[in-house]
Amino acid sequence: MPSTQLTFKNRDEHRRWLAAQAALPAGFRVGAARFDFIPREAPKPAKMNLTLIALDQPSPDFAAVFTRNAFPGAPVIVGRKRLGEPRLGAIIINNKISNVCAPGGEAAAEQICAATARLLQMQPSEVLPSSTGVIGWGLPVEAMLSALPAAALGLLGGSILPAAEGIVTTDLYPKVRSATVGNGRIVGIAKGAGMIEPNLATMLVYILTDIAVPRETLRAMLQRVVEPSFNSISVDSDTSTSDTVALVSSGIIPCDDLAEFEAALATVCRDLAEDVVRNGEGIRHVIKVTVTRAPDAPAARALGKAVVNAPLFKCAIAGNDPNVGRLVQAIGKHAGALPSGAPDLSRLRVHLGGIEIFAHGVFQLDPRKETALVEHLKSAELYQSIIPADGIYAAAVDYPPHERCVEIGIDLGTGNSSATVIGGDLTHEYVSENADYRS
Repeated sequence: MPSTQLTFKNRDEHRRWLAAQAALPAGFRVGAARFDFIPREAPKPAKMNLTLIALDQPSPDFAAVFTRNAFPGAPVIVGRKRLGEPRLGAIIINNKISNVCAPGGEAAAEQICAATARLLQMQPSEVLPSSTGVIGWGLPVEAMLSALPAAALGLLGGSILPAAEGIVTTDLYPKVRSATVGNGRIVGIAKGAGMIEPNLATMLVYILTDIAVPRETLRAMLQRVVEPSFNSISVDSDTSTSDTVALVSSGIIPCDDLAEFEAALATVCRDLAEDVVRNGEGIRHVIKVTVTRAPDAPAARALGKAVVNAPLFKCAIAGNDPNVGRLVQAIGKHAGALPSGAPDLSRLRVHLGGIEIFAHGVFQLDPRKETALVEHLKSAELYQSIIPADGIYAAAVDYPPHERCVEIGIDLGTGNSSATVIGGDLTHEYVSENADYRS
């Protein structure tokens, strides 16, 4: 859960908060351009955003982690190669088309990088590409090349918010988190709303800092902080082909305390990860599952994922129905399918909203608890369900009213490890969004 429980009365209040978070670290500028084009695979008008993040001077201190999907997008293939380069100077991002398994996709990504490099007077190998959107379509390279100069010309310091806005697809609002460490800053933005099941998710995350942390140290830190953050969330159990989390340091501010820097980085990543779920397609409840006394952390995380990905339980949460039988069923299904065989669940204790609902092998329910459980679910609801006359569901808000979660505690009583997993419910809005995604 974010380090501070935030509430917002309206979109304007949320936007003011985002703006206050968005100050760029020293040494970075961002620019954006938007243009119309016609996808060759589906010839009807579409719009694309180009977002450019540029360093004043290319830096050797950068890190990235990518999807584990066996069909990675061309930008991911190129991005993995970039990790071997001596410096990184810019990131060029497009939405609408993810450039995955499209003919000539890798060459297209490299062509965009080369054009970006020429505009910024750097080497093509110093530019990292990222793409998100429809899988299988090819990039409109000529249109992108025509729009690139506007993005480069518009590069400005000050705020990362234009970049946060530029990378969204079905997101309801941009996501920005930041932290101050000594005299320096860490600022992160994220795109992600559906196809969320790390490792990683349909997620683009860019974290910028002016604090000098050596390359290998930075890379080790990023690997450590993604596990309890971006690799501990799920919206729909689908792993994207385009996931990228990039971390870049301009190296301007000396780092006085690496441990303090890593703790701040972990907080930024954890908060962004939960923002991704809260802004998930059709999400009306965020579900937080904390598994304790597990044999090891991977086992705890796997069980948490099984709960937040259980379709029937997710539907019950969407309807404010504390159907805890579906919760315990999901736990049992996961345990029974383990290759090592079902573990001992005799010490299992389960809480929902702080209320014990299962212990000693039986449910612990009564009318008073049922009423309290319903109230807990309602208090975590982000907005009320609306059934439109035309049958097309849409989100009722374009800002996060609060950061409350449906709180689930699972005590296995079999070890000393724990993990927290964040997920969401399953709503009509999610189905409508994905039924009409390319329409």
